[in-house]
Amino acid sequence: MATMNLIQHLRLSAIVFCFAILSLPACNNNANNKQETLASDTSNEHRNTDAPLSDNEVKAEAPDAEIKAEQGYAYPRHSDKLAQSPIDIISAATDKAGKEVSFTFHSAIDTVENLGHTIELDFKKGSTCVANGKNYTCRQFHFHTPSEHLVDGMTFPMEMHIVNTLDDSANVGSPSYLVVGVLFKMGAENKFIKEFLDKIPDEDGEKKALQTGEVQLDDLFSQFTGNDIKSYYLYKGSLTTPPFTEAVQWVVMKHVVEASEDQIMTIEKMEGNNARHVQAVNDRKVYNQ
Repeated sequence: MATMNLIQHLRLSAIVFCFAILSLPACNNNANNKQETLASDTSNEHRNTDAPLSDNEVKAEAPDAEIKAEQGYAYPRHSDKLAQSPIDIISAATDKAGKEVSFTFHSAIDTVENLGHTIELDFKKGSTCVANGKNYTCRQFHFHTPSEHLVDGMTFPMEMHIVNTLDDSANVGSPSYLVVGVLFKMGAENKFIKEFLDKIPDEDGEKKALQTGEVQLDDLFSQFTGNDIKSYYLYKGSLTTPPFTEAVQWVVMKHVVEASEDQIMTIEKMEGNNARHVQAVNDRKVYNQ
C-alpha cells in the first residue's frame, strides 16, 4: 500500500512538473507580447520622419512645397480637417453641376524630374490655364500609382494630377488650386506617356531639361472626345500631400485614359505606392457633369 501511494505521488508530481514546463513559454510569450505592445505604443508616440513607413503611410511631397521641411509623410487621416482629399466618388450620390467648367491650357513643358516618390513634369514659366474666366498659373503635373481617387469603390492603376494655382494678388500667401485628375487603365500604349517616359532620369532627385514641344499636353487631351472633355466630377478638397491645404477645386475626369501595362509599371517601379488613402466626404457636395 505504501509502495502504491509512493508511485501515485511520483506520477502526480511528474504531471504537475510537466504542466509547469508547458506553461512557461506561454507566460513568457504573454510577457513578451506585452513588452512589444508597450514598445510599439512608445515608438508611435515618438515617431519621426526617418522611421520606416507603416502600411498606412506613403512618402510624398507637397506640390506647393518650397522648402524641404514642408515635405514628409502623407498620413491617411487628419481628424481636425473635414475637407480632405482624395475621396471615393460614389456616382449615385453626386449632384448635377449647376454650370459647366471649361478650361483651356496655354502651356509648355520644360523639365521632367524623378523625385523618388513621384514623377513630375514642370511647366515652363508663363504657362497658364483659364477656367471659367479665372486665370491660373500651370505649375506641374505628377503621377500616383495606384490612383488616389476611387470611383464607386474602384481603384485604377494610375492617376495624373495637373496642378494650377489661381492668379490672385490678394491671396499670395495662401494660394487656391485647380487640380485636374486624370485616371488611367491598362490598355493600348499612350502617345502622351511615350513622349517623356524614356527621358525620366534614373536617379532620385535628378531633373532633365526638355526641348520646347517635346512633350505636348494637347496629346493627352486629344484622347478625350467632345463629350468626354465635358464629363467630370467636381468637389472642394485638399492637396493629397503635406501640408494638405484645403484650398483645391478638384476636377476628376470621368473618361479613363489607356496606357500600356509596361508604361504604367515603369512609372510604378520608379515611384512605388504613393497614393494617399481615401478621406471622409463629410458634408461636402460632389457634383457631376
